[in-house]
Amino acid sequence: MKFTGTDSYVATNDLMVAVNAAVTLERPLLVKGEPGTGKTVLAIEIAKALGAPLLTWHIKSTTKAQQGLYEYDAVSRLRDGQLGEERVRDIANYIKKGKLWDAFTAPQRPVLLIDEIDKADIEFPNDLLLELDRMEFFVYETGETIRAEQRPIVIITSNNEKELPDAFLRRCFFHYIRFPDRETMEKIVEVHYPGVQKTLVRDAMTVFYELRETPGLKKKPSTSELLDWLKLLMAEDLPPEALRTKEQGKLIPPLAGALLKNEQDVHLFERLAFIARRESR
Repeated sequence: MKFTGTDSYVATNDLMVAVNAAVTLERPLLVKGEPGTGKTVLAIEIAKALGAPLLTWHIKSTTKAQQGLYEYDAVSRLRDGQLGEERVRDIANYIKKGKLWDAFTAPQRPVLLIDEIDKADIEFPNDLLLELDRMEFFVYETGETIRAEQRPIVIITSNNEKELPDAFLRRCFFHYIRFPDRETMEKIVEVHYPGVQKTLVRDAMTVFYELRETPGLKKKPSTSELLDWLKLLMAEDLPPEALRTKEQGKLIPPLAGALLKNEQDVHLFERLAFIARRESR
């Protein structure tokens, strides 16, 4: 099967090509892009489109690569040994399987999402090189080799918080999700809010893209934030006229808390609004 997007996910042609190329090459798909552009949701939709189970490994700053393979709980075994527990005789009782183990041994070819890999330590990607390349690893405590009978579809997301090692990048198929243009964004909005008032979408989109292009903006609003904003506009039943001003790029839009997410950007628009009002006198 080829990935062509889903009813709830608008995929551009270049994204579809990237997904299908990674599946064909049996290499991890490394997806980068602005936060809120649908990188994590992509893995969910690929699994849905291909009818495959989804395994998700959310990476934190404290996550170690070994946790994706397995963890050996020596403390619990020691405690059980002191208590004379029968289960202590089998060391496998103290092996906790990781997401890669689950993906390698899944009865059906799964989609494995390694989410926000750039949050972890800089050595994290290098520590997974061999396992992702050979699709196998050795369990020292039990002496067994866990080998993937069928290579999982691996989707790795990154927000570019730190550079990834070249050796890791060589083993991936890379795709950068560009921020949607207006035409693509209208399709995304229609998928989430079918039948939404066209005039409202048109005017909201104008304000949204002008806001993103404001010089000095620290955090540009994302696709997910536009969808939240539209939901609020519809809930408040604001007319499209409320979004139309002569100084669209310089005035704070209604319900701006859905779009502006830090005080620096709020202060920026407050200053621009003050300047606009002063110049209009």
